[in-house]
Amino acid sequence: MSRRGFLFPGQGSQYIGMAKELFENSVEAKEMIRTADDALGVNLSHIMFLGPEDKLKQTEFTQPAIFLHSVVVANLIRTLEFDGAAGHSLGEYSALVATGGLQFYEAINLVRFRGVAMQEAGTTNPGTMAAVVGLDEKLLIQICEEASVVGIVQCANFNSQGQIVISGSIDGVRKAMEIAKINKAKLVKELVVSGAFHSPLMLSAKEKLTNEISKISFYNCKKPVYANVTALPNWDKEKISNLLIEQVTSPVRWEETIQNMINDGFDEFYEIGPGKVLQGLVKRINPDVKIFGIDSYLDVEKYL
Repeated sequence: MSRRGFLFPGQGSQYIGMAKELFENSVEAKEMIRTADDALGVNLSHIMFLGPEDKLKQTEFTQPAIFLHSVVVANLIRTLEFDGAAGHSLGEYSALVATGGLQFYEAINLVRFRGVAMQEAGTTNPGTMAAVVGLDEKLLIQICEEASVVGIVQCANFNSQGQIVISGSIDGVRKAMEIAKINKAKLVKELVVSGAFHSPLMLSAKEKLTNEISKISFYNCKKPVYANVTALPNWDKEKISNLLIEQVTSPVRWEETIQNMINDGFDEFYEIGPGKVLQGLVKRINPDVKIFGIDSYLDVEKYL
């Protein structure tokens, strides 16, 4: 039996003009986007539709922008049946809203809070991230341990076979980059980021988020959400808050998540929201499964 999974993108998928045609073509989308603007007390839609890019790239705006685009699309295609979901980092919040584990109105504020907290942590504890392509997971974990003598560094995103992002202090990450090059990595590239996400340098953000999350009501998910921290399905409202808190300083186990979903019978995936990042990763993880993207109003129309 075929099973369909919804996947929700994380930071890096934003672009100027995102969700603009959804807003222009759908009364429902317009309502949700206006609700978000009002809830945040920020003209988020203006930044999404018109930029400037520098502003859209700021974590405090990027995160709610991607989240909003994704949940608007998920809402518009809600007649399209699916059997489970996963989200890459920030995308886990979109997945929780789509499966009923979290209410949209509470989630938009929580996501903005998370973005602000992570941006502040990046300013207080400056760090960096780097993409490493072509090295085995075990070897890269060892390299990070070796480089840790000069500063914090760990694997942050296990994205797909041989495509891993490392994160930590500037010294730690650059040392790990050096060692990775010696070990003949195909590509080692420092990323332009505002902080060392999914590393211990995000501890202050984690503490703030812990406090904020304690005020939120969670619900049992109607469909399983495969969590970043465990790569396993969860429905239980009691576990959601802890998984979201741990996620801030823990690696995103994306490759394992997709593998587990495939092992559980998922053979058709839809990236819901801006960009094509997850479609590329799924193709690399398993070229045999079907993968589609639903981003623009034109995409949405196919499923209405």
